[in-house]
Amino acid sequence: MMRTVWLRAMPWRDILQLLAVAGLLGWALIRGAGGLEYHWQWYRVPRYIYTVVDGQWVAGPLLRGLWITLKITAVSLVLATAFGLVAATFRLSHSILARLVARLYVEVIRNTPLLVQLFFIYFVLAPVIGMGRFTAAILALSLFEGAYAAEIFRAGILSIHKGQWEAAYSLGFSRTATYFHVILPQAVRRVLPPLTSQAVSLIKDSALVSTISIFDLTMQGNAIVAETYLTFEIWLTVAAIYLVVTGSVSLSVRYMERKLRTENF
Repeated sequence: MMRTVWLRAMPWRDILQLLAVAGLLGWALIRGAGGLEYHWQWYRVPRYIYTVVDGQWVAGPLLRGLWITLKITAVSLVLATAFGLVAATFRLSHSILARLVARLYVEVIRNTPLLVQLFFIYFVLAPVIGMGRFTAAILALSLFEGAYAAEIFRAGILSIHKGQWEAAYSLGFSRTATYFHVILPQAVRRVLPPLTSQAVSLIKDSALVSTISIFDLTMQGNAIVAETYLTFEIWLTVAAIYLVVTGSVSLSVRYMERKLRTENF
């Protein structure tokens, strides 16, 4: 009985702790702003999120920037997953050339800054092949996140017991069919949490595309701050929007994980 009461009381305790931490952070923020003698003007922020014109809802620059960020992130996530899968299978291939190419790709990308890669693709590669800044940004993000995804997929594939391979071969499956019908479905379930972390990192890393004049969420925030000097209000709003997006991704994947675990049982 006592154990049941204690379990029921836990959520309320967690809520109180969360409120206490939020209150402490809010107090620290207000105290710090007070020391700077900053004049808060939150009432000016909503117009940069949305406005109402002739009774119609119109997206503001921050929401327009968010749309660009989401488009870049969505396309980059698909391509990064494809690059990661190909690189992982190459790393596990019997071909020496395939292993060498995959190893070179992973090591070069993981050991150089994303900003340098973005500048190289945009300023060096893009003019040669006629690539636009939007495509250059997607390619840079996809290659960068794909290198990390490759190691995640490789670890997931190696974690599958070799008996699964033997069973598939005994049923007449080819190596390719074994990968797609037996190994990868099991590996994906195991690597879903680290892949979620990479997806969240991709959303945050997409802020770097503002350095090549793409008006994503960060670039729009920067432009508004330069125009209005609402430094704290705008950047806190931008951070909150990123938090909502990344939190939604994490919750969605967590729900998917629970559903897959339930189906297994």
